Amino acid sequence: MIKANQPGRVARRRQRVSLAAYLALLPMAATVLLAYLGTMLWTARVSVSSSRTFPNSDFVGAAQYIRLFNNERWLLSLQNIAIYGVLFIVACLAIGFLLAVFIDQKVMAEGALRTVFLYPYAMSFVATGLIWQWILNPELGIQEVLHKLGFAEARFDWIVDQDMAIYTIVIATVWQASGLVMALMLSGLRGVDEEIWKAARIDGIPRWRVYLSIVLPMLGASLSTAFVLLFVMVVKVFDAVVAMTQGGPGTASEVPAKFIMDYLFGRANIGLASAASIVLLMTVLAIVAPLYFVRSRRAAQGGAA
Repeated sequence: MIKANQPGRVARRRQRVSLAAYLALLPMAATVLLAYLGTMLWTARVSVSSSRTFPNSDFVGAAQYIRLFNNERWLLSLQNIAIYGVLFIVACLAIGFLLAVFIDQKVMAEGALRTVFLYPYAMSFVATGLIWQWILNPELGIQEVLHKLGFAEARFDWIVDQDMAIYTIVIATVWQASGLVMALMLSGLRGVDEEIWKAARIDGIPRWRVYLSIVLPMLGASLSTAFVLLFVMVVKVFDAVVAMTQGGPGTASEVPAKFIMDYLFGRANIGLASAASIVLLMTVLAIVAPLYFVRSRRAAQGGAA
């Protein structure tokens, strides 16, 4: 009789465990629905109103979006974020991959080197911005050091140059984020079968050719993960800009996130700031959603195979 009831007891125990798991997930589900989805919907609603200091319930259609794309400061911020994004992502991927290749050679003090390269990522963007603001300051940093070394004509005043200021943001944030890419790439490199290297040595294939033709395609998952993380950093870049240049000189290093914060708090125009936020959200979805779809489809095909 006891044996006959045992399957029923196991089934009831599993049901209780499943119920407990779902109850544990409720706070997170509520956070996602209310704090994330709810605020996105509220922002979208405000973006089609004439809201200024306080939100209004009227409807003005795409008027805020038209105003947004007629705003020269917004257009400049888009231009800057495009320049910054391309340089930042390419530089981080290249430097991170090279660092990972270097560490993958079983170098001495590998653990210490990994820590050194990854440590900048643990710092806040504000700290990074302040450090690099000092390094690039013409009166205190690299330029002044060169002058004291006897190079009186040397110039490295990009941070106060309107045409070059955005590139100083690239330098600082690449220094911070390359270690993250290195960690992701290194985990992928450690998964490459050693037989591939043995076969390449036997066939006399140059090592660089193996990396380009064989290893890099095998790191597709690591590359796509790194790209998504870096792209999100590009869209969110704000702290480093404020800490280093305050968006200047003038508006030379203006970025969308700073534009949004300025219009949301400084100029009390939450309608225009909300429209800019929705544009950024759509940009992220346009990039991330196709990548997620492709990865999901490949994973499903791999599971079916």
